[in-house]
Amino acid sequence: MASSASPQPERRLFYGWVVVAVTVVALLIAAGARSAPGVFLLPMEEDLGLSRSALSFAVSLGLVVFGLAAPLSGRLMDRFGPRQVAVAGLVLLAVSFGLSTWARTALALDLTWGVLSGVGTGLVGSVLGATVATRWFVRRRGLVVGLFGAATSAGQLLFIPLLTRWSETLGWTGGALVIAAAALLLAPLVWWLLRDRPEDLGLHPDGDRPLAAAPGPPRSDPHVMRRALRSRDFWLLSGTFFVCGFTSNGIVGTHFIAYCGDLGLTAGFAAGMLALMGAFNFVGTLASGYLTDRVDPRLLLSVYYVFRGLSLALLPFLPPGTALVAFAVLFGLDYIATVPPTTALTADTFGRANVGTVYGWIFCAHQVGAALAAWLGGITRDVLGGYGPAFVASALLAVAAGVFALGIKAPPKRQVQPVS
Repeated sequence: MASSASPQPERRLFYGWVVVAVTVVALLIAAGARSAPGVFLLPMEEDLGLSRSALSFAVSLGLVVFGLAAPLSGRLMDRFGPRQVAVAGLVLLAVSFGLSTWARTALALDLTWGVLSGVGTGLVGSVLGATVATRWFVRRRGLVVGLFGAATSAGQLLFIPLLTRWSETLGWTGGALVIAAAALLLAPLVWWLLRDRPEDLGLHPDGDRPLAAAPGPPRSDPHVMRRALRSRDFWLLSGTFFVCGFTSNGIVGTHFIAYCGDLGLTAGFAAGMLALMGAFNFVGTLASGYLTDRVDPRLLLSVYYVFRGLSLALLPFLPPGTALVAFAVLFGLDYIATVPPTTALTADTFGRANVGTVYGWIFCAHQVGAALAAWLGGITRDVLGGYGPAFVASALLAVAAGVFALGIKAPPKRQVQPVS
């Protein structure tokens, strides 16, 4: 006979899963928007007559602004809730992609493709998933973060082939307009279905019935960043996530299609390899979320980064063609697998009510790393004539991050009820 003090799950569908579903759709669109620069890089080079370095700078600027928008997004979500922030981000994303189709100079592209797009996608795609997962779930937090990471992978899997086809049939401007329309149509759905926290509906995280004397929802700490900046764990999480961005979105996400072009491979083949990465990342991120609820997340991070470093070290030595399938599989397995353990460590160390703010800054470091790699990758290609040195440097950084991840302090055990 169950104790009366133990919360029991509601028999009806927990509304948190509705929130998860609408968040997944928003993340799909954000992932498609962030995938566009890598797909459109070569068509834009031909259409606009701009150098690879100039285009890489616009992409890099977008990644930097995307990262800088993450702390703003997190702070706004902690204060006003995810719903308002996500809707504002989708509208701004639509405006930025629409205006980018008029850009014909490097400056115009920097402002639209870089600044506005970075802010819009940053409000939606940076800390929305982490905030929703930590507000609505405790026992299943890792799994839900894994689902959101898988949604990002699915966005890559879905949109990269579509964007490649659109760029060939509609031009890169037509593809950008499709992304803008999708974001604009999604905004009302997010406003209608997304809710900020379970307590607003009289619910409890994970769908449990709260105890009679249960406290109210946890409140965010307005001074949490003062505490975080004095914490070694914050800097280790930020530093390792910097490397995550450098070695994923930055060097591979931005330059892989162009790298395949240098090898004489078609854009369709390269897009297929990225889609394959997305498929295996879908599996890897779900598995990472499952493991994060059961295994020390510090150990997971260490394994992921070392594994990523080894796959990047192999890339310059693989012959063109089907050998790249091995890289796509290996790299895809942990492309975004670092997100669930990083989010879990942030929530357990600084409190789930503060995840938006603290994770926002950690995610900012991720995007700074991605932006630096996107820019340096273009420069490496222009100056040295190839991407090999950039891939090797990324591999060394990934292995170093795997070592530093072990230095993060073990968080306290989560106080949760067993699943009934």
